[in-house]
Amino acid sequence: MKERRYRILVTGYAISSYGTYLNLVALNLYVYAVTDRALAVGVFMAVRLAAGFLAGLGAAALLARWAAKPVMFWANVVQAAALVLLVCAPDGLRTAALFLVSAVVGGAGTFFMVAFRSSIPDMVDEGRHTWANSLMVSGRSMAMVVGFASSGVVVSLLGYRAAFLLDMATFLVCAGTVALLPLTARTERRESAPAAADRKRGPGALAALATAPVIALMVALRGIDALGSSSHNAALPVYSTQLDADRPAVFVSVFWCVWALGNVLVQQVLQRWVKRDGRSVGALGFGLGTIAMSATFILAFAGFPWAATIVVALLAGAADGVTEVSYSSHLQTLPTHLRTHAFGLSATVENLGFGVGMIAVAAALDVFSPLSVVGVAHGVAIVVAVVFVAQVLRQRRTDPASAEEGGGDAGPARGGRRDGAEVSGS
Repeated sequence: MKERRYRILVTGYAISSYGTYLNLVALNLYVYAVTDRALAVGVFMAVRLAAGFLAGLGAAALLARWAAKPVMFWANVVQAAALVLLVCAPDGLRTAALFLVSAVVGGAGTFFMVAFRSSIPDMVDEGRHTWANSLMVSGRSMAMVVGFASSGVVVSLLGYRAAFLLDMATFLVCAGTVALLPLTARTERRESAPAAADRKRGPGALAALATAPVIALMVALRGIDALGSSSHNAALPVYSTQLDADRPAVFVSVFWCVWALGNVLVQQVLQRWVKRDGRSVGALGFGLGTIAMSATFILAFAGFPWAATIVVALLAGAADGVTEVSYSSHLQTLPTHLRTHAFGLSATVENLGFGVGMIAVAAALDVFSPLSVVGVAHGVAIVVAVVFVAQVLRQRRTDPASAEEGGGDAGPARGGRRDGAEVSGS
């Protein structure tokens, strides 16, 4: 029953992700149509990232006061309400409504993801975290392909308001799937440990995370990885235009579709591997996956023939899928009061890395080639990932317990493989 409810939730999350990716295209086009200024598009994205940054800082405090279920539910309802407001806004208030939507989507979306990712251990049985994360990433990847692929058709045939109302409906569907979840364990914990005590424990929790041998570097690497992601996201349209000025969307569309296919395929492999061997990917898989992902994204801009580039995109998607699942699964092995702080801090760092990266990359692309810009950004990620892998291997050599092949997703908090996540939080 728990896994059936989780599958329903992932279905709802995938549907809302479709709406998010659809709107990622529709909203940016609408901002430009309303304001007639390219700068407004950049400011729109900056507002969204800034809201996500602030939400990441406050997510742990919010989840200390409220259970994950109402946070996830109202995060979807608020985003749906913001889109209704945008559709109903009069001409004079459309620009203000657009930026309000940007802030709401950025902040509420971050709250939802922190609550979702940190609550997975409460929603599935022990040893099923990797499966649960893999299922979530698969749903999101497929939604991305469909969302991007259909955005042009929906906007062209139905218009902007239809796209916004469709996105609103996807958020309401996701809220409905959240409503089916019990998630009583976290509520009971709060009744026995008042929210005030959790808030007082916040600084101590962050300090405990900072002293963990690998966790702090893991979160930092995630932020550097987000900076690298900003480089290829910004450089792909430029590179695609250089390849074919008449049809610049072809390369971008094919690349992301193949990338998503690689992501989905590797999730199937991970799910079968975990089911057969009972092992999780672990922190080492996160570091090695980051190296492979950054290297393949650099190769994507090297000017290889189409056939080779498709293989590179497939490998990039697969490596990205491994890093996402291993990262979430490893943080989920932390104790509950540390887990929410870890995911909140991670969301803040990721939004900061992506936001700063978009600004720096946009400026650099005016001077340097896409290959140079992506090579530097992802090259930094590779260097940090190598340091991270060395730290994990050193931890395993010095601590015999960390070298054992842990039982599934048991992790440090449950006596499994530790990989540097051993923090007491006291």
